[in-house]
Amino acid sequence: MKEKPDFIPFTKPDIGRKEEKAVIEVLRSGWLTTGKKTEQFESEFAEFTGTKYSLALNSATAGLHLALEAIGVKRGDRVITTPYTFASTGEVIRYLGADPLFADIEEDTGNIDPGLLLKTLAQLSKNEVKKVKAVIPVHFAGLPCAMERIVEIAENYNLIIIEDSAHAFPVKLGRGKYRDNFAGTVGTAGVYSFYATKPITTGEGGMLVTKDRSIAERIRIMRLHGIDRDVFHRYNSPKSLWKYDIVAPGFKYNMTDIAAAIGLVQLQKAFKLLEKRRAVAKKYIGALSRYDFIDIPRFRTDHAWHLFVIRINADKLSINRDEFIGHLREAGVGISVHFIPLHIMTYYRKKYGYRAEDFPASYKKYAASISIPIYPGLTDDEVGRITDTIIRIGKQFHKRTVS
Repeated sequence: MKEKPDFIPFTKPDIGRKEEKAVIEVLRSGWLTTGKKTEQFESEFAEFTGTKYSLALNSATAGLHLALEAIGVKRGDRVITTPYTFASTGEVIRYLGADPLFADIEEDTGNIDPGLLLKTLAQLSKNEVKKVKAVIPVHFAGLPCAMERIVEIAENYNLIIIEDSAHAFPVKLGRGKYRDNFAGTVGTAGVYSFYATKPITTGEGGMLVTKDRSIAERIRIMRLHGIDRDVFHRYNSPKSLWKYDIVAPGFKYNMTDIAAAIGLVQLQKAFKLLEKRRAVAKKYIGALSRYDFIDIPRFRTDHAWHLFVIRINADKLSINRDEFIGHLREAGVGISVHFIPLHIMTYYRKKYGYRAEDFPASYKKYAASISIPIYPGLTDDEVGRITDTIIRIGKQFHKRTVS
């Protein structure tokens, strides 16, 4: 009986002794929740990204929600984003009673198409345009959106930009007016994810950055029940004031010191981890670029390489994308699909009457895409196994003989 190959997971966090030591230090400190480590993480993240304010949170979803709340988005308003994103980007708009307004993507990058963003706005009446308060560009896979053009459009329509930078750390824009700005720092606010699969991780967590003091102050209060003072500063000194006030109906979105301790270590090696992902991307491109049954991204230095997405050319193969995935998994290769567009999800179809063809680029990209493993701990042997498996499947099911 043929033995199954060892499974290569889709993702694996780069966690070592330093992260373990940092967590143990917090566990022994007597203070586990939001405190000095979280404040240190915020300070070092702000310095790293060159932003004035960084606010640590328990997720990027929390950051997007708080950003929209802080700029005053409310019931009846509209926020533009792309349907080609994860659930959180759309749902936070609904949290506030506002409605998402989708603009399709550039099929090659997966990022919101500035031309279609402009077209979406231009088709609205004057009264409808007034209801649009913000735009959330999503830096898909780690490649920054065309921010210079998006900023121009946003300024013309008086829109606030909240960047969904969940995938895009630590990468800088590679061209234009905002060249050398980190993705996430161009708009009024930017939000990063530290989920277990992300470029740096705290297990669960996120960070919001902004240069706007009023937004930072609002989020600082709203992330912890609308209380006017952090709990750490109420409990940890003989002079601490036990009394507090609730100034708004807030949320429970704070980061723990345990998570922040991991984040501080991860931040120190963020560029090192990026270089390792870049090296994997180069190997994939070198091995796969000559085959016509798949499309692969071209190598770019202005890319965080959080995801490496290949697209199946169905007209070249006798199997479809889902069948290709089945063969990869049978060979022990972990995969994912990014993303199932929001507009084909049950909730959005029922609520807004969307059809798959309403955003053709998003649907076409989804229907052909497979995300393959790309993480710092991926070995050369594993990369070779993954590329050999893709090539073998492609040759086996090609409509003509491939050498």
